[in-house]
Amino acid sequence: MAAQLGGQPVMVLKEGTQRTTGNEAQKGNIMAAKVVAMAIRTTLGPKGMDKMLTNSAGQVTITNDGATILDEMDIKHPAAKMIVEVAKTQDDEVGDGTTTAAVLAGELLAKAEELLEMKIHSTTISSGYKMAANKSHEILEDICIKISEDDDETLIKIADTALTGKGAESEKNKLAPVIVKAVKAIAQTEPDGKRIVDIKNILIERRVEGSIDDTGMVDGLIIDRIRTHESMPTRVENPKIALLITPIEVRTMEFKSEISFTSTNQRRSFIESEEQMVKEVVDKVINSGANVVFTQKGIDDLARHYLAKAGIFVVHRVKKKELKLLAESTNANIISNLDELTPDDLGTAGVVEETMVGNGEMIFIRDCPYSNIVSIILRGGTEQVVSNLARAVHDALRVVGVVIEDGRVVAGGGSPEIELALRLREYAASIKGREQLAVNKFAEAVEVIPSTLAENSGLDAIDKLVELRSRHEAGEKYAGLDIFANEVVDMKAAGVVEPLKVKLQAIDSASEAASMILRIDDMISASGGSGEKVAPGMKDFEM
Repeated sequence: MAAQLGGQPVMVLKEGTQRTTGNEAQKGNIMAAKVVAMAIRTTLGPKGMDKMLTNSAGQVTITNDGATILDEMDIKHPAAKMIVEVAKTQDDEVGDGTTTAAVLAGELLAKAEELLEMKIHSTTISSGYKMAANKSHEILEDICIKISEDDDETLIKIADTALTGKGAESEKNKLAPVIVKAVKAIAQTEPDGKRIVDIKNILIERRVEGSIDDTGMVDGLIIDRIRTHESMPTRVENPKIALLITPIEVRTMEFKSEISFTSTNQRRSFIESEEQMVKEVVDKVINSGANVVFTQKGIDDLARHYLAKAGIFVVHRVKKKELKLLAESTNANIISNLDELTPDDLGTAGVVEETMVGNGEMIFIRDCPYSNIVSIILRGGTEQVVSNLARAVHDALRVVGVVIEDGRVVAGGGSPEIELALRLREYAASIKGREQLAVNKFAEAVEVIPSTLAENSGLDAIDKLVELRSRHEAGEKYAGLDIFANEVVDMKAAGVVEPLKVKLQAIDSASEAASMILRIDDMISASGGSGEKVAPGMKDFEM
């Protein structure tokens, strides 16, 4: 980039830098974002299609989860990456609605492009979008339905809706009650009376054996490990639990060394002394009173023998994360030096046992008195089935948690979007100035959700959109698209409901991202360290 001063070129940016300005930059950014939104649009809804993603290592992922798809795609265009961030934010905040947020962001930019061609300034469009987003909050809060945490029937319906279209429909009658039970088990009340749900307290373990119908919940922790010795007990009730991050073995020398024996007696003495040291280490565990031990490190073979002989249940190679959860759940202290292990450092639980799950064993720690951690074990015939099930269950856990915290839902099937579009058009008529045009385009953009639901179900999107508008204009604010019956019905009566917070977050994330992209009129791209130039235009857009 150079400028002229007195006939002499003046370098402002270093050589090799590429710059795109004005309408060209805006159009390039909008096109990049639209391409990403279109890539996942076909996955929206219960009848949405799946995407097959293959990474450089050859691992295959088959999913229709928007956040997973965008996370796996190797997107380089900076504006396109902002759509990925929209999906990530949606997933982090509410756990569901990622595809909705990304598709809505793409459609808002598509409508904004029409306004730019009409010579409407991007700041005016952004202002109109902000007004529309604020009004959308008012409208959605007006049409929402309040529910109680004790309304298990509605909570199960919310879980059903989240599971539908993610490969778990056939077993949702089994999974939904488990999900609701798990979320309610970990819900806590703050001092101010507010309910808080931390989904991190629900552990999800997978086992690629059996069927989805074998999925279940455990009140406590599940660790995918086995006992270190067959002679150890398989079940310990009211255990005294020791948690270690040190190995149970003879300390090795810091430097390589070589020992030479001149007689058999010397060798025997050395072995006996080593055995004695192992016995002393094991005695420290035994003398503490512990009868269950979890350690992050390894255990010497001889130490296993002595521990088994003492009737102690031992599990080694436990992950650091699992050890921390055990400490929280059992009130045990994590010990780094066996010399410091005392009875006061031990924790407790209802029972610790090794249980056969499918063709392998797992460790179950049940009835932990010091926390409300629960575990869900997912079963399935293949790795892909279990992976899809894990993503679906995670989304369902999040949305049920959000509803327990917020207590408000809206009808599904595109119903809130149609009502939103209807009322936004009425609101636009009251606005003076060019922002009115942006609010109208915002109303058109939100209709992309019911339109896409119809398209992905093989229905005529225009016909269904016209019918939905007609029903809402007649006052049926819960009318939505039942894609299984291929007709417009009262979605509230049909039991298809979604958290209000999911819709609000999708609108906020999409409108903010669209406004940010619209306000960019200059893109400067420096050459990479290898000399490769990365142009901001669509010709260098890669996925």
